[in-house]
Amino acid sequence: MEETPKQQIVSTPLSKPPMVVMLPSPGMGHLIPIIEFAKRILLHQNLNITLIIPTEASPSKAQKTVLQSLPNSISHTFLPPVSFSDLPPDAKIETIISLTVLRSLPSLRQKFTTLSTTHTLTAVIVDLFATDAFDVAVEFNVPKYVFYPSSTTALSLFLYLPRLDQEVQCEYRELTEPVQIPGFPIHGKYLLDPVQDRKNDAYKYVLHNTKRYGEADGIIENSFLELEPGPVKELQKEEPGKPKIYPVGPLVKRDVVQTGANGSECLKWLDNQPHGSVLFVSFGSGGTLSSNQIIELALGLEMSEQRFLWVVRSPNDKIANASYFSAETHSDPFDFLPNGFLERTKGRGFVVSSWAPQPSVLAHGSTGGFLTHCGWNSILESVVNGVPLVVWPLFAEQKMNAVILTEGAKVGLRPNFNENGFVERHEIASVVKCLMEGEDGKKLRYQMKDLKEAAAKTLGENGTSTNHISNLALKWSNISNVAN
Repeated sequence: MEETPKQQIVSTPLSKPPMVVMLPSPGMGHLIPIIEFAKRILLHQNLNITLIIPTEASPSKAQKTVLQSLPNSISHTFLPPVSFSDLPPDAKIETIISLTVLRSLPSLRQKFTTLSTTHTLTAVIVDLFATDAFDVAVEFNVPKYVFYPSSTTALSLFLYLPRLDQEVQCEYRELTEPVQIPGFPIHGKYLLDPVQDRKNDAYKYVLHNTKRYGEADGIIENSFLELEPGPVKELQKEEPGKPKIYPVGPLVKRDVVQTGANGSECLKWLDNQPHGSVLFVSFGSGGTLSSNQIIELALGLEMSEQRFLWVVRSPNDKIANASYFSAETHSDPFDFLPNGFLERTKGRGFVVSSWAPQPSVLAHGSTGGFLTHCGWNSILESVVNGVPLVVWPLFAEQKMNAVILTEGAKVGLRPNFNENGFVERHEIASVVKCLMEGEDGKKLRYQMKDLKEAAAKTLGENGTSTNHISNLALKWSNISNVAN
């Protein structure tokens, strides 16, 4: 790994007000949950919080919109963009994120120097791929934490990965037995994408970050016991050299956005549908399908004869320059739908282009199911609203999440993918119908209702997640304790 020059910084006087620094990785999926955590901290202590965001390009419109809506006690800074002219064009996102952080350390060090003249820095909270920022935290004598925005199962894998890397020589997908992730064994083929090719730099950077997790003073995890009992119980066992785990989830965006034509049209249409009758179909802010799969999905939804609200996006084989950070396109997604589809499904189906107010849709009484790409933010939004799932994982850790939902929590159905990773229309129609009106769907609905109640309890007064957040907030506001 690259090295940067280090210097020892003298700690700041105790008379200065406390400040917590949060360092999210680039990308909205990482930014939103850490912002929600920051907001929860402020409910318990009047702390100053600043977000310092490493960049590899200009901030996206979505990032700016979210950050401009923050309360005054949460400030933010974008560090200067770093150069990747030396990277191959096929460099994976984990490599890019890790190097964005690593190459931003000189700028981060300067920012810390400035902040420490006016505040006592009481904690540095870094995202899952940003552990190289620990170097700066150590120089300024600031306690350091990892904020892990995804599942406890994935976190358990991360903590186990250095040992697994030593014990296994082949690719993990080639193993005949499940990988013994503490608390939730899972087949190697379902592990997150960057560990599927151990020769790729993405794997090396994931492994590099996981090896540094042990340096943390604590790991803040966006999940809760009832959703993932095995991994949560396993990781909370106290062992020498293992950081304390703080399950603080489910952290989801609560301030629901309803502005814009798509938002108001979606919600108005839902208002006129029967209770629990609509399947919401969305693959997140960065998920796209092939043009053939879009056609097949459309025909499957039509064949299911169920009501649906579909956020359709341009296909990934017809658009150029789509990226993890910004999947905005200039093509009209409606151009890729089957001929006559919109007319044939008018009234029963409602299709919008590219975006919908997902928290509002999932909270709506007419929404009875969610066909999702299994992004963790989307899963948690489903849980807090009690909406059962059809799981359709695309990338990152989403295959792991799909297994958690179908085999662990048992709140999701998974369509069968053929040998080419394609889901055919008859399969789509069958699984949608099963979720929305079948016996299996009823069982999932009851199970999800229990999870919804557990989520409300853990986030309620004296709930486990609330207590973890309150205790951390108190620790970070108590300057004399932190300075010891």
